Amino acid sequence: MKIRPYQSFDELKVIELWVACGLVSLKNNPVRDIQRKLKVNPEWFLVGEAGGEIVASCMVGYEGHRGWINYLAVAPKEQGKGCATQMMDEAERLLREAGCPKINLQVRTSNSKVIKFYEGLGFQVDEAISLGKRLEFDD
Repeated sequence: MKIRPYQSFDELKVIELWVACGLVSLKNNPVRDIQRKLKVNPEWFLVGEAGGEIVASCMVGYEGHRGWINYLAVAPKEQGKGCATQMMDEAERLLREAGCPKINLQVRTSNSKVIKFYEGLGFQVDEAISLGKRLEFDD
């Protein structure tokens, strides 16, 4: 798998990937999420390509205090082949180079398979509660 920055022509395939992986819900608009990411470190919006197809994605963020991982996705037919680990390795490399001391990410509590994946990479459940407040609502 080759990892490269997202390009505008990837939009439809990336959204299809996210839908296939169950990452799109009624509360998030993937087109808007992509547009927002492209305003902040667009080169840190990564896609993994194999055989001319988008098979993985990862949005990497850093605001100077903590790194964040969003939309890590691997096509169902490619899961278990190391693609997610490759994406996370690249994300971690970018964050280390930027001086990031810690990576945070959020996983739905019902997604035990993904929680185990991250634990296998050295992530631990923090003694913290994730709070959120919507500032924008879809019409």
